[in-house]
Amino acid sequence: MIVLRYLSREVLTTLSAISAVLLIIIMSGRFTNYLKDAAQGGIDPSILLWIMWYRLPDFLYLILPLGLFLGILLAYGRMYLDSEMVILTSAGMSIRKIFAYTLIPTTIIFVIVAWLCFSLGPAGINKFRELIEKQDSITEFNTLIPGHFQTYDKVTGSTITNRVTYTESISNDKRYLKNIFISQIDVNHATGKTTSNLLLAKTGKIAVQPDNSRYLILDNGYRYDGQAGQADYRVTHYKTYGILLPQPEINIELKSNALTTEQLIDSDKFVDKVELYWRFSMLLLVPIIAMLAVPLAKVNPRQGRFFKLIPAIFLYMLYLGLLIASRGQMDKGKLPIFVFWIIHLIFFGLGLTLLYWDIIKLKFQSKGANLC
Repeated sequence: MIVLRYLSREVLTTLSAISAVLLIIIMSGRFTNYLKDAAQGGIDPSILLWIMWYRLPDFLYLILPLGLFLGILLAYGRMYLDSEMVILTSAGMSIRKIFAYTLIPTTIIFVIVAWLCFSLGPAGINKFRELIEKQDSITEFNTLIPGHFQTYDKVTGSTITNRVTYTESISNDKRYLKNIFISQIDVNHATGKTTSNLLLAKTGKIAVQPDNSRYLILDNGYRYDGQAGQADYRVTHYKTYGILLPQPEINIELKSNALTTEQLIDSDKFVDKVELYWRFSMLLLVPIIAMLAVPLAKVNPRQGRFFKLIPAIFLYMLYLGLLIASRGQMDKGKLPIFVFWIIHLIFFGLGLTLLYWDIIKLKFQSKGANLC
């Protein structure tokens, strides 16, 4: 029991540290991308933390198996270098018994990954997509950043609309604007006609009517209308000018990775079945990589702690890479779902071979001696 607690503590401590570092690295990269979109006016900066929170489970279920794999390699590798494993071996502790003890932290990670894959992850993706859909449905005036030119493109039939919006300052509630510039170019590919208009205003505000329609009210400005490349522009001075803003339309279509497990089971779609078996596949990954990591952690003190680390990481990346590539082909309908199980069986067989390699080697040696 003391050995069990010691091994579990070593593995859990190491994998927690590794998983935390990996999570920070991955989330920092994603956060930088979202921050860039917010700086360009693509999304509202106020929802950035919510986006990262909802994406957290989706990151964790991929990070935790790798953290477990590296945690076993590093924790047991240190114990081999410090001759702790030699003492355990001399006390009758075989590598298979060490793996049996390793199943305790492995089971903990297995349960967490199951919770992330089957419950928390899909719910988080659902919320994330809901936020993004809401951002896509609002107008560019809701995400204006003072002092920045913001572009807006829209295709309506054969007409492509390109709009550039600028405001010098904006109130905290996003309702009052100052020194506004709006340039819009409409290109109709059916007629080949290009029209443009330019709006300038000293001040402006977003007005919500009783029927919930929204208007951009511009005060004390000019409007220039004409056709690009022509000199016959029409100039209009106005004191008040209203623009009807489109109503937000939220149309959330759930993809397979945002569906609950019950919905996937009831679905007859092939892509939904692929997603369901992918979630089970991530669960099978956890005990198999633990089976691979325990024998790979065995190092000679002369070789150093990291002698087998790089080959082991390449093996893990090969395993996960095959699963991800297979899933990509399955989503396209080019591979059957049972390919998942073939990949798992291959690496399960490799793990068993490594666990029983000492016995297999002795049998081959004894056969060789008998032949001599």
